[in-house]
Amino acid sequence: MPFFPRIFGINWQQMQAKVRYRILILTLLPILLTLVSLVFITIYWNISYTGKQLFMKVKADLTVANNTLISVQRSQEKQLEMVMESWPFQNDFRLYAGTKQKYRDEIDSLLKERKEQLNLDFLRLVSVSEAAADPDLRQMLQRVNGVTPFSGLMVLSPERLARIDPELVKLASIPLVETPRSQKPSKSVEERGMLSRSLLPVPDAHGNVSWYLDGGILFNRDIRIVDHIRDLVYDKGTLPERSIGTVTIFLDNTRISTNVPLHFFPQGDQSVGRALGSLVSEEVKSKVLTQGMLWVDRAFVFNDWFISAYAPLEDVQGKRVGMIYTGFSESPFIHNYLLNIIELGTILMLVLLVSGLLVYRGAYSLLQPIERIHHVVKAVQSGRNLRIGSLGLERDNELSNLAEQFDRMLDLLQKRNTQIQAAAEQLEVKVEERTRSLQEKTVELQNNVELLNETRQQLVTNEKLTALGELTAGIAHEINNPTAVILGNMELLKFELGQNADCVEEEIELVIQQVGRISTIIRSLLQYSRPGEFNAPLEMHQLTPIIEEMLVLVRHSIKEQKVVLTQELNASYPIEVNRPQLLQVLINLVVNAAHAMNEDGRIWIRTYDWVVKDEPIGVKIEVEDEGKGIPKEQLNRIFDPFYTTRADGTGLGLSLSYGIIKRIGGTIEVSSTVGKGTLFTIGLYHKAKEDQNDTPYKGLHFNES
Repeated sequence: MPFFPRIFGINWQQMQAKVRYRILILTLLPILLTLVSLVFITIYWNISYTGKQLFMKVKADLTVANNTLISVQRSQEKQLEMVMESWPFQNDFRLYAGTKQKYRDEIDSLLKERKEQLNLDFLRLVSVSEAAADPDLRQMLQRVNGVTPFSGLMVLSPERLARIDPELVKLASIPLVETPRSQKPSKSVEERGMLSRSLLPVPDAHGNVSWYLDGGILFNRDIRIVDHIRDLVYDKGTLPERSIGTVTIFLDNTRISTNVPLHFFPQGDQSVGRALGSLVSEEVKSKVLTQGMLWVDRAFVFNDWFISAYAPLEDVQGKRVGMIYTGFSESPFIHNYLLNIIELGTILMLVLLVSGLLVYRGAYSLLQPIERIHHVVKAVQSGRNLRIGSLGLERDNELSNLAEQFDRMLDLLQKRNTQIQAAAEQLEVKVEERTRSLQEKTVELQNNVELLNETRQQLVTNEKLTALGELTAGIAHEINNPTAVILGNMELLKFELGQNADCVEEEIELVIQQVGRISTIIRSLLQYSRPGEFNAPLEMHQLTPIIEEMLVLVRHSIKEQKVVLTQELNASYPIEVNRPQLLQVLINLVVNAAHAMNEDGRIWIRTYDWVVKDEPIGVKIEVEDEGKGIPKEQLNRIFDPFYTTRADGTGLGLSLSYGIIKRIGGTIEVSSTVGKGTLFTIGLYHKAKEDQNDTPYKGLHFNES
């Protein structure tokens, strides 16, 4: 009743709420202002202090990363010294230095083995002349002091990498990825490689240096160093939950070694991956690579904001060639800030709620008369016949007069509602009568339409059968003569060849069988189109020999497909059938199953005894395939004559099969799952039951998964 809340232009609910809210606001406003001020002060202090701590931490992490990179180079030098001081190397080197050239291969084999053991990407022995001729090694020779090794970073082109090891060229190649907030890359692939390279002088027995050990690692695609640094500075408990600590080595502005993930929290079939080939943001590149300064601030890393620190990397000549980065994701810290704000806000709301309840209880006694009016309105809306006068309000005041007027309005409204309800009931009865009549007419019309469709379909089928009978009679007349000639000549050929016919006896028999099958098919077509004119003789047979003969016959039909036929032949009970007709049915089902698959797949042929109440009554045959399945809208039509979904099909195979099974009283069931396969199940009785009922698809069941 939408006009209850307003009486004589006075919205008493709004008036009631207005008084209460004014009391609540006047009471809670000072408390609210005080608490909000405390919340903002706390948030400001938390963000300011914590932000400074985060930048101090990431700067310390960058220092650890730089020191770790230096320690890697020192470790490389120690590894080269261990190789040089090992007895196998000293022995082979002494023999090789004595002009025994054959020991160079043994030295190279030893260095290859040590390279793999020490996890180096290259390790080789070069002479002083080779080192002097190499423009890359000349840069390092200038800094080698006596027999003290020297290490440094070096960026080499693919041609210069190939001089060290051709495999390094493949490892160095990294496709570039367009990255938000960075410049668009000028090339599609970064082919240069950044090396951590160490050069160790190898003195001979007289202390003269005529050889050098040259070894190191390629940073491109290498994850060992960045993961080691990450595990050092971002161990468990150092960052909030779901925060990700990352370390990256850049060649210019390209990530060549990183543990920055492609997807921070992958879903479904996504993998974490690494953001190799992505570029640093333009502002970081300008400050670190161009100006050579440290960056300690927020930075956009691949696809999210990180608390970041960047430092330039210099090669052996002091030229800035890249950057090293450490950082951790910013969003978990923001999440914690928001969580703190929510917690403070929750406390604030609880305080306000308790205060509001106390104020509300005090205001309730002031507004009790209006509460009684509100109670009556709710009662009337819920269907109860309650009046304000029954609550015992005091007389001779404004609220009592208002209550009396409201009660009279409720009485008038109740009377009008009764009249409207009576009219509605009469209208509902009339609508129900008209609806019932319309439904009866609709059902009758649907039945007439279904009968018309069935009659039309039967007429079409009869016309097709008539045409098929005439066509088949002509085909039988034309085919029987050539088949008789073929049979006669095959018998004559077998007789003329005599013993020489043994080598092709199987092929001759197969030709004779296939000619017999042609005759059987013609008889089946005639029997299908004019079943009353043909009575195929029925005999008792074991099912297994018929299945084995069918497998021989279909072998040539499906030999071009990689189809595996699996047999589970467990039927032992004899059945009364016409052997050629049953062969025709089984061949149709197996060939159709092969056509339902692409090039390969499996077909199962199962037989077992049909047992009802512990008594065998016949056998059942199952033909199952792994084909594409039959859609629901086609499943009920597959046995219709001339219905086919194949471009080269006739639509008669399953129709003939159904007619053969039907005439001996058997059953056939079909179940199919689209995309998985189809199962045909045939039931044959021990004694054939001649079926004279022409009802379509009697004994046939369709199932769809």
